[in-house]
Amino acid sequence: MSVNAYQAARSRAETPRAAEQRLIGEIIGDMMIARDAGLKGPALMAPLHRNREMWSAFATDCGAPGNGLPDELRAQIVSISLWVDRFTSDVMAGREKIDDLIDVNRTILDGLRGSPAMAA
Repeated sequence: MSVNAYQAARSRAETPRAAEQRLIGEIIGDMMIARDAGLKGPALMAPLHRNREMWSAFATDCGAPGNGLPDELRAQIVSISLWVDRFTSDVMAGREKIDDLIDVNRTILDGLRGSPAMAA
């Protein structure tokens, strides 16, 4: 089976929540690889940009008409997106480390998975 056929089949079978989990997991992995390689500043551009794009898409979705999430949750997602945008600039400038972005994404991923740690 070709990669394109596999991806097409996965996109038909994957729920939106599963797609979000997969994407967040991939981005966490990319950021951890960059961190573990000791990358700094512009060398972090690719994983940080992808993370920023993801959070921007989440915020845009939260503002879309017909979004079924509760208003409070939508506001929290938009707030996180704004924080990610600002904090990413600080990471790029060397004022902050990428670890906080990784931690936020892990927390969101745990919530999407319904992790017992999130229920406590």
